Amino acid sequence: MTEVKKPPSAGEGGRWTRVVTARPRLSLLLALLVTALAVFAGGGVADRLGSGGWEDPGARSTYAAEALEREFPGSQSNLLLLVDAGAGVGPAGVDDPAVAAEAQRLSAELAAEQGVIGVGSYWQTQLPALRSTDGRQALVVARVPGDDKAVNAVLDRIAPHYRGEHGPVKVSLGGPAAVQREVTTTIQEDLLRAELIALPVTLVLLVLVFGSAVAALLPLGVGIVAIIGTNAVLRGLTEFTDVSVFAQNLTTALGLGLAVDYALFIVRRFREELAAGRDPVAAVGATLRTAGRTVLFSALTVAVSLSAMLFFPMYFLRSFAYAGVAVVLLAAAAALIVLPAALVLLGNRVNSLDMRRLWRRGGPARESAAGGGGGRGWARLTALVMRRAPLFALATTAGLLLLGLPFLGVKFGTVDDRQLPKTAESHVVQQQIREGFAGAPGGALTVLTEGASGAAALDGYKREVEALPGVVRVDGPVSTVSGEAYAYFSVLTEGEAVGQGAQDLVGQVRKVEAPFETSVTGQAAVLVDARKAIAEKLPLALALVVAATLLLVFLLTGSLLIPLQAVLLNALSLTAMFGAVVWVFQEGHLSGPLAFTSTGDIETTLPVLMFCIAFGLSMDYGVFLISRIKEEYDRTGDHEGAVRAGLARTGGLITAAAVILAVVMVAIGSSRVTNTKMLGLGIALAVLMDAMVVRSLLVPAVMKLTGKATWWAPAPLRRAHERFGLSEGEPAVPAAEAPEPIPAASR
Repeated sequence: MTEVKKPPSAGEGGRWTRVVTARPRLSLLLALLVTALAVFAGGGVADRLGSGGWEDPGARSTYAAEALEREFPGSQSNLLLLVDAGAGVGPAGVDDPAVAAEAQRLSAELAAEQGVIGVGSYWQTQLPALRSTDGRQALVVARVPGDDKAVNAVLDRIAPHYRGEHGPVKVSLGGPAAVQREVTTTIQEDLLRAELIALPVTLVLLVLVFGSAVAALLPLGVGIVAIIGTNAVLRGLTEFTDVSVFAQNLTTALGLGLAVDYALFIVRRFREELAAGRDPVAAVGATLRTAGRTVLFSALTVAVSLSAMLFFPMYFLRSFAYAGVAVVLLAAAAALIVLPAALVLLGNRVNSLDMRRLWRRGGPARESAAGGGGGRGWARLTALVMRRAPLFALATTAGLLLLGLPFLGVKFGTVDDRQLPKTAESHVVQQQIREGFAGAPGGALTVLTEGASGAAALDGYKREVEALPGVVRVDGPVSTVSGEAYAYFSVLTEGEAVGQGAQDLVGQVRKVEAPFETSVTGQAAVLVDARKAIAEKLPLALALVVAATLLLVFLLTGSLLIPLQAVLLNALSLTAMFGAVVWVFQEGHLSGPLAFTSTGDIETTLPVLMFCIAFGLSMDYGVFLISRIKEEYDRTGDHEGAVRAGLARTGGLITAAAVILAVVMVAIGSSRVTNTKMLGLGIALAVLMDAMVVRSLLVPAVMKLTGKATWWAPAPLRRAHERFGLSEGEPAVPAAEAPEPIPAASR
C-alpha cells in the first residue's frame, strides 16, 4: 500500500506553532510596538550614511592619503570652483584684471570659511594645469576635511554663496566632495520615488496573484516591518562603522521583495490548508512545518550569500552585507512570527474582498485546493520539457552562456562624476575639466616620500618619475619635518585620471627605486589597490557561498546531487545579468533610453555585489521549488511526478514572486545614479531569467536526465541527514487519506 502523509491535528503543530498562535493579539501588539520603536531608532539614518567606501583601508594608497592629510593638511583638494570668464570679458579671458580680482576675492573668502583649508588658485600659482587650454576658465582648489557628514555640512552651508554669477565671472562647484554630495542627495530623492512607485504597483500585483485584497496586504505589512527594522539596524551601525548610502536601496528592494516572496508562500500554503478542511490553528501549524521551514532555509541561504561581502575590506561592500543580512533575517522573522499570528486571527477571512470575483467565477479556496488552471499549465509545460529533456537542457545552457559572452571583455574602473545625470552641476564641471584642461587636474597621482636624506635625493627621484611614459609633469617636492622627513610630489598624467594608462603608471611609479620609502595615492592608485583586494578575497568569499549552499541544500534534501545542481544552475542563471551589464553599461548600448553616461568600464565592486545578491535570490527560488518537489517525492516516491507536481504547485507562485521583485528592482533601477541603475536593472534581469528560464526549463530537464539518482546519497551522508537534516515529511498513513494530486498532464 502506498503511504502518504496524514494531515495533522491542531495539537500536532509543534512547539513553534503553539508559541506563535497562543497569543496572536499579543504577538501583533508587540510587533507593532517594536516597529514603532524602530521608526524612532532609525530616524535620520540617511544623513549618517557615507557616499564613499570603494578604497581598501589597508592599502598603501590609503596609508599615503592618511599621511598626507596628517602631514600636509589641504594638500589633497576635494573641492573645485570652476571660474568661467563671462561673455563681456575680452580675449584675455581669465587673465583679465577684473576677472583676476574677482577670482582672488572669492579665493580669499573661501579660505576664511570655517571647515575649508588648503585654498589655492590659478591666479595664485599660475600653474598651467589650473587654466583651460582656451583661457576662458580656471580653477580654485580647496580641501574640506572630515568624514562625509562633516564635508556635506560644510558644502550645504557654503555652496549657495559661491555658486552662480559674481560680477564678470560665473562659478560652478565640482570635485570629489561636490560629486559625493550630489550622489547622496540624488540617491535619497530617487529612493523615495522608487518606494512611491514600487508599493502601489506591488499591491496591485499581489491582488492579481491572491485575488483577495486582505491577503495582498499581508506581504506588504511584512515588507514594511523588515524595511523599518533594517533602517534602525543601519542607524545603530553608523555609531561604530561607516555605512554606504547605497545600502538603503538594497534595504528597500530586498525588504519588499523577500517579504513578498516569503509571505506569498506562507499565505498561499495557509489558504491551501484551509481549503483542505483544517481550522486556522492547524492550518498555521501545517504551513509552518512546510512553507515556514522552506522560508527559514531560504533566508539562511540568502543571508549566507550576502554575508560573503564581509570578507572584503571596502566598506561599500560591507555595508550591503550589513543591510542585506539584517533585512533578510527581519523579513523571515516577520513572516514566521508576525504573519502566522495575523493568519490565526483572520482565519477564512484571509480570502475576503476577493477582487477576482469581478471577472472570474469560483473562489480562491477552490483554486488553491486544485492547483487551478495555472497549475495544470505548469504541469503540461513540465511534462513537455521532460519529454525533450536533452534538447531543453542543451538549448537553455547554450543560450545562457551566449548571453554571458560580453562579460569576457569587462573592464574595471572606479566611481566618478559620470554616475550623475549629465545636467548635475558637479558632472558638468568635471566634464568641462576633462575636455578643456591639460592633463587630469584633481585626478593626479600623489607620491609620498618618507625619510629622504636631502634635496638631491628627492630631485633625482623626481627626474626618474618624470621620465616615465604617460607623465605630463611632476610638481614638487613639497617638504616638511615631523619626527621624520616627509615630502610629496604631484604627478600629472595623460588621459583619464583612472584610465588604463593611469593605472599602468601607478605600477611603474611604484617600481622606481629610491633610497627612501615611497607610497602612491590618487584615484588610479586607489582603483589598483581595490582590484587587488577583491582578487585576493574573492576565492574565500566564493568558497563560503558555495560551501554554505551545498550544506544547507543537503540538510534540506538529503541528496548529494541536488546541492551540486543548485550551485551550478544558480551560477548559470547569472550569465545574462553579467553579459547585459557589460553590453549596456560598459559599452554604452541603450545609454540614451536609459539616460546614463557610459564610462567604458564597470565599477570594480559592482560585479561582486551583484553576484552575491543575485545568487542569494536565485537560491531563494531554488529552495522553494526543491522543497516542494522533495515533499511530493517523499509522499509518492514518483520522481517525475514529484517534479511535475512541484512545479505545478510553485511555478506560478515563483514567477509571480519574481515579477514582483523585478518590479521593485526596476523601480530602484529608475535611479539617476548609474551604479544604482545598473544594480536595479541587472538584478531584475537575473531574477526573471532564473524564474522563467532556469526554474521553468532547465531544472526539470536536468532532473529528468538525472532520474532517481537525483535523490541518492552515500550511506554516511544519509545517516548524517537522518540525524541532522530537516524534512518536511509527515508520518505515513494509507493512501486513501492522501490529498488529491496535481494532474499529471501528459505523463
